Amino acid sequence: MTLSVLASGLAGIAEEMGTLLVRSAYSSNIKERRDCSAALFDRAGRMIAQAAHVPVHLGAMYESVQAVAARGALPGEVWVLNDPFAGGNHLPDVTLVSPLAADGEIIAFAATRAHHSDMGGMRPGSMPADSREIYAEGLIIPPVRLIADGEWRTDILELICANSRTPQLRRGDLRAQAAANQLAGTRLAELIERRGLDVVLTAFTEVLAYGERRSRAMIAGLPDGRYIAAGEVEGDGMTDDDIPIRVAVTIDGDALTVDFAGTSPAVPGNVNCPRAVTRSACCFALRVLLPEDVPANDGTYAPLEVLTQPGSLVDARRPSAVVAGNVETSQRIADTVLAALSQAVAARTAHTARGAGGTGGPAAGDGAGQRGPGDGPVLPAQGQGTMNNLIIGGRGWTYYETLAGGQGASARGPGPSGVHVGMTNTLNTPIEALELEYPMRVERYELDVATSGAGRHPGGAGLVRSIRVLQEATLSLLTDRRRQRPAGRCRRRAGRGGAQRGGRCAAASQGRSGTGGRVGRHDPYSRRRRLGPVRRLRAEGSRQGHGGCRGRTDRCTELGRISGQIDIDLWSGRCRVCGIVMIHFLFDAVMMLFQCYFYNLLLVDLVISGVQLHGTYSWSNRSPFMGTVSHGWLVTVVRPRGCAPWPWGRSGGHGGAVVAGAVVRRRPAVGGCAGGCRRTGVRIRESRSPLLRARPLLPHAASRE
Repeated sequence: MTLSVLASGLAGIAEEMGTLLVRSAYSSNIKERRDCSAALFDRAGRMIAQAAHVPVHLGAMYESVQAVAARGALPGEVWVLNDPFAGGNHLPDVTLVSPLAADGEIIAFAATRAHHSDMGGMRPGSMPADSREIYAEGLIIPPVRLIADGEWRTDILELICANSRTPQLRRGDLRAQAAANQLAGTRLAELIERRGLDVVLTAFTEVLAYGERRSRAMIAGLPDGRYIAAGEVEGDGMTDDDIPIRVAVTIDGDALTVDFAGTSPAVPGNVNCPRAVTRSACCFALRVLLPEDVPANDGTYAPLEVLTQPGSLVDARRPSAVVAGNVETSQRIADTVLAALSQAVAARTAHTARGAGGTGGPAAGDGAGQRGPGDGPVLPAQGQGTMNNLIIGGRGWTYYETLAGGQGASARGPGPSGVHVGMTNTLNTPIEALELEYPMRVERYELDVATSGAGRHPGGAGLVRSIRVLQEATLSLLTDRRRQRPAGRCRRRAGRGGAQRGGRCAAASQGRSGTGGRVGRHDPYSRRRRLGPVRRLRAEGSRQGHGGCRGRTDRCTELGRISGQIDIDLWSGRCRVCGIVMIHFLFDAVMMLFQCYFYNLLLVDLVISGVQLHGTYSWSNRSPFMGTVSHGWLVTVVRPRGCAPWPWGRSGGHGGAVVAGAVVRRRPAVGGCAGGCRRTGVRIRESRSPLLRARPLLPHAASRE
């Protein structure tokens, strides 16, 4: 009874820390979305209690505490750090660690970790989609004293704030974190006064031991063996090739080993994971198997051993870029480890069914863990599998949001809709708060009930979120699950991936920025976007059904670097342009104005400000065009020999075209090319005019440009 009371008291301290942090923070990302975590640690740096906050934070915080302890922290100090290679997650996640003392001796540590919406770097929000080294992602803070002898070190505080685009918010959020740590010291002192120091220290040890006993008992109930699973990250931003994650889970008695042998080496892009984040994802996977009454502490994770290869994707070393590894690769690691564990759970289920006189259970991987309440772990089908990080920033403001989607269903019931799943556990930014603090307006926010994965127990539905940006701003997207869709269970189909769309107010199109998929963080052609005066975004969630799901093709995807007033009219096709201006469009064959047909390949050379870019277009309508842009482009269109002629001849036609990120609307051709013509060039001269007329160029003239 005493242990239960003390364990609840320690957990209550962590919860109260988190409550104070949320209520005292300045930025909406913390006070509204609760993108923060709080925990208590013993003198050895082992977590003894945590609040129910963000899994990716909590599983990695122990390394930060140990890094501070190793540097000789003293009572009355508060240390600050965000270095991913010293136990941090990524640079926006700033950790404050405070030694807690009794009778002049350190007995514990209090730690808070919060996502600060801007910590410097090359893009607003400190989550650049195109970073190649950690130095581009923001200010790196190694473990350093922020408060010494009870006094703020204003030089350190001002140094941090001076490197942020929103210094007042950084100052307020750091003070809120420090106040939460101070509250932990006060509450722990009160607990010691009531119960005695020896009793409290004994409780530290017993809480860890209890968590370990419960965890080992669960693992011992699974069949011994080696269970293998594979996952992929959809490119790193330099290439579009899938990056393999290989996992072998070995269960030996009451011990569990996760081996990442065969996983890709670290990549040039920013999807690399520090080892602390990888371990955090493995801890989350183990925690999913445990009953809710098992406390989450380092004792619970003691049976877990994680094996990684230094310098690999899951154990990146400085100076690897890691900003997306924390938020997206961690999700894929958790999914892959759970896929391996599901085989062990399914094997146990089959064995139990045979022992009860049944004809056998489901095959490995089919509905793993699908048992009634109290029979053991129940693993749901995969959820959206991405945090869908959306960052929009302008002068003096930065908006950061992770867009929710659907969770997979299980044998116990349907999956929840419109929730954050996996390594995140945050809320949304309420519409009222968003419109009050940022120059944006929410035009639509609702569940897309038609997207729920079909099945006896349907998966969760995704969200539709349409935002109009009212000022010039920069957009960054870090997403996944566009190509590798969430897997189903019981031999059912995979869930639907996410999508994002964007548009101008002059266009009758709607933006989409989505949950789970293809265009976004991992694709170098869709990463950084300069938004114009008005921008719309739409979010859709991945959905996953237990016992089946239903997918549907996105109508179109459009994101790009655009300036001036753009009249958008999208058509089916595929284009890719690689270079300084990076875009990636995927259009499906949808009838917009009239029936269109998929014809032949177009090779496009673009000259922008003297920089030569190359790309590939697939398009259904080819004719010279004129449109509304604010800069000049040179486009040379090549139709391979033997292909069909221009479908609209001299009359041209209406259709969509993408020119180096500027989307223009096709008009009737101006001296268009017809019949067997192989080449035509269109030049839109640089001008400030709101309407520019295109004229054909001779092939040799175009090539000379």
